[in-house]
Parts: sequence; C-alpha cells; structure tokens
Amino acid sequence: MQFINLDRQYKNIKKEIQHAINTVLEHGQYILGPEVDELEIELSRRTKSKHVIGVSSGSDALLIALLALDIRPGDEVITTPFSFIATAEMISVLGAKPVYADVESDTFNLNPQNIEPLITKNTKAIVAVSIFGQCANMDQINAIAEEYNLTVIEDAAQSFGATYKGRSSCALTQIAITSFYPSKPLGAYGDGGACFTRCDELAERMRKIRIHGQDQPYLHSRLGINGRLDTIQAAILLTKLKVLTLDLEKRRQAANYYTQQLNNAGFAETPRIEKHNTSTYAQYTVLVKNRQAVQQILNTKGIPSAVFYPVPLNRQPATHNDSTPCPNSDRLSEHVLSLPLCAYMTKEEQDHVINHFIEAISETQKTKEPSCSLNPTHTPQHKSMQAPL
Repeated sequence: MQFINLDRQYKNIKKEIQHAINTVLEHGQYILGPEVDELEIELSRRTKSKHVIGVSSGSDALLIALLALDIRPGDEVITTPFSFIATAEMISVLGAKPVYADVESDTFNLNPQNIEPLITKNTKAIVAVSIFGQCANMDQINAIAEEYNLTVIEDAAQSFGATYKGRSSCALTQIAITSFYPSKPLGAYGDGGACFTRCDELAERMRKIRIHGQDQPYLHSRLGINGRLDTIQAAILLTKLKVLTLDLEKRRQAANYYTQQLNNAGFAETPRIEKHNTSTYAQYTVLVKNRQAVQQILNTKGIPSAVFYPVPLNRQPATHNDSTPCPNSDRLSEHVLSLPLCAYMTKEEQDHVINHFIEAISETQKTKEPSCSLNPTHTPQHKSMQAPL
C-alpha cells in the first residue's frame, strides 16, 4: 500500500496526459508556452479570481506574493505556527519576522481571535493557511485586516478546489497562492504553483517578479526571481483539471467513510469541518496518543502513515519565535497522524487501514510513552494522554 497512489490517476488518464506532453514537445515552447496561458484562464474561471499567475512552486508563489507587497526587513507578518516550513520561511528570507498566532483546537486553522493582540506598527500582512484542505475563517480574518489596513494572503497550498461559504478557495482574499506539488489534490508531475488576486496592480507586479522583475526583455524595474511555470507542467495540470471535480468528490467520500467508521468505534478525533466549508482533504488527519507506537504497529502491517507537522514553526530552529505561547499547535504537533487517502483508494483498502488502526490504538492504550518538554531545537516527543484525541 502507498500513502498516496499517484500512479492510479495516471493510469486513468494516461492517453490524455501523453497527448498533452507530446503537444508541448512538438511546439517546443517549454517556458511560458501557450498552455501556461490556458491554465491561468482555466484557474481564473474555476475560482472566479480576476488574475492568476502560474509560477514554479507553491513556495515561490508565496515569496512572489510577499515581494509584491514589498515586505522587507523589520516588517512583521502574522501567520499560523501549524504549517509547512515554507509558510514562515518565505517571510524570513525577506528579513521580515513571522509572528505566530495559535490555531483553533478543533479546525486546526488560524484562530482569528488570536490575531489582533499581535498587531503592531510593524505588522504588514497576515498569511492564513487553509490547513489540510479546509479554509480558515476568512471573513473574520479579512475584517481584522481591513480595520488595521493589512493585506491577507491565503496560503491555499492544500485547498485548491475547496469552498468557503460557497466561494472558492484562492478567491477569498486580496492575494492567494497554491501549490501543484505532485501529492496535492491538483498536482503536477514536478513542482508548480500559482498566485491569485483581484487587484490589477498586484497582478502586474507578480507577473514581473516571476521573470526577474522584468518589464520587457533585458529591462528590469525591480528585483524578482526565476519563478516561471514550465509549459509541460501546465499541460499536465490542464489535463488533470478535467477530472478534478470527480476526484475531489471521491476524496470526500473516502474521508467521510474513514470518519464514520472510526467514530463508530470511538477511535478518532479529526479536524472539524465547518458546515459552510468543503474540504479537499489534502490529508486525512487524526489525533492519537502514543503516536510513535501506533505508527510502528501500522508499519508492520504494511500501512504507511505520515506526520504533518512534528515541529511547529514557532519551535523550528530556522523560524523560531516563542514570544507568544501556542499550546494548541504544540498539542497538534505531538499527536497528529495522517492515514493513506486518495481518490482511487478502494473500500477494501480503507477497511484494512481502519481495522489495523483500531487494533493499534487498542494495543497502545495498554502502554504509556515517556513524555518530555518541548524546546526549539529538538523534535518534540509524544506525551501520554488519557484517551485518543
């Protein structure tokens, strides 16, 4: 069993993928070819975002967005500590300071109530991550940003295809970014990403920044990066977009089946999906005690699992900032465990995971793991808890 079966989707659309790649090979426009324009138009249509800029990765998309906002040394950007390193990394490489607001304990997303106390005269933006495919409370976050004249960036690296109150992720804030890393619900066969905005000026800036700040060939009015999206990746993404709606529905059905079966057995606490949201279920994540022991048992049964994320960003050596306690993020980082999930997973495979997961939980409840304190330079160990979270 694989954690994500990327090969199954490929087999399902193999002819279409090969045709798309061959078309690029025949016209030979490998960088910013016509498929990039087509992809940007299609992404705009799907999200109802006025402008879409295809770029080289999700990380570069966030960097480009921050550069477009002129984030610089001394500035502060408020974000979640419970995310992939790139969220804080792109802030830090510009010399700005990531300031961490703790997450909600039930949705795992940035808690709007924790933002306002952290705003200072140096605060310039808020990066709200839509963790595991569910959008954060964007209405409240946008309202706070408007009151203090801040810009909100939705880090939608995991949530392209999700909705919030009937609106598409990537069209909820002044700027949004997403990732097309292969394991994402909409994934390329390499790196890729996109920036989204409704602002004409920001769109123009981001298009320049992705080509070294170029106004026209060999004339550069600002600094930028080499952030262009490869044409072959755009062609692949255009093909995969045709099956995305069905694939997302299959992912939701699989996730709901997991939740139903695990809840029936009394063995799961998962992120709460708000009634007004739909999630892409980029990961199917549960909270467990004795995580390491559970993983070891699953591994002996040939069942892969993963931890997103074992060290919160405020405790990472490279992006450390412990000025504000983030107990919910600490707790999540100690106890999250993601189970295999993809659109092409069978019920039999899910039942195999469920049965052995329940057995692993039952077995590890008989033991107790040692606990230790968290510190910013070591991966946290897993504290014993009285029951599965």
